[in-house]
Amino acid sequence: MVFIRHIGIDYSGAETPVASLKGLRVYMAEDEASPVEVQPPPSPRKYWTRRGIAEWLVERLAEDIPTLVGIDHGFSFPLRYFEHHHLPPDWQEFLDDFQHYWPTDENIYVDFVRYGSVGDGAARGGNSRWRRLTEERAGSAKSVFHFDVQGSVAKSTHAGIPWLRFIRQRLGSRVHFWPFDGWDIPAGRSAIAEVYPALWSRGFARENRTGDQHDAFSIAARLSRADRDGSLAAFLKPDLTPPERTVAQVEGWILGVGGLVEEEAPQHLEGGSHARH
Repeated sequence: MVFIRHIGIDYSGAETPVASLKGLRVYMAEDEASPVEVQPPPSPRKYWTRRGIAEWLVERLAEDIPTLVGIDHGFSFPLRYFEHHHLPPDWQEFLDDFQHYWPTDENIYVDFVRYGSVGDGAARGGNSRWRRLTEERAGSAKSVFHFDVQGSVAKSTHAGIPWLRFIRQRLGSRVHFWPFDGWDIPAGRSAIAEVYPALWSRGFARENRTGDQHDAFSIAARLSRADRDGSLAAFLKPDLTPPERTVAQVEGWILGVGGLVEEEAPQHLEGGSHARH
């Protein structure tokens, strides 16, 4: 196995970064064991907060234990967004620019920026018809700008991107953001990748988990299994042309799309029960 730990995070863009959210779930598989749910640190809050998850990840990824983290929200925007706003095709600059206009890591709702109360979302908006190459390849994955529909990833993406910047600022080169930092993850390095649990969640028995719990479980379980059986290498090298690969290093890529995705994956994409929040 390349990694010792595999972490699956089912994300939520609801409320504020310090709100205790039932939809935020974390599962971790260590070595070859089945994933178990990770509870938030003891506090009056029953569930994880977005800030709490980011701080916990900084602590875990600072440890000398190679860890692969899969998070269920978009990590970047379509190339059309960069062109429309005259931004350089550089992910680090995108993170800084986005957080300036959408400061959703502050104690606010995403909708506060959407509707003009905070920040300047109108200056960095997108079109719900704009889709990333990875979303087109995945089938029914929604645009990162498609708000207020079932299965939407827009709110969680707009809430989560500033926390990727937070992690990157604190850990620097200790964590590899795939594929932005390169398609190859250096040996011994921990990594964070975008995932889409609808690709994998029906491949595991639901048991007594809620939908959010099962999505997080499925991410950790599939990453662990892919690492054990060798298919992770194909996940990390999707079948792309050189121009597509260049685009994907700006737009990001959903791990498992365009590689050795299970034959039943297209069916998974049709289910609305595993919505991105």
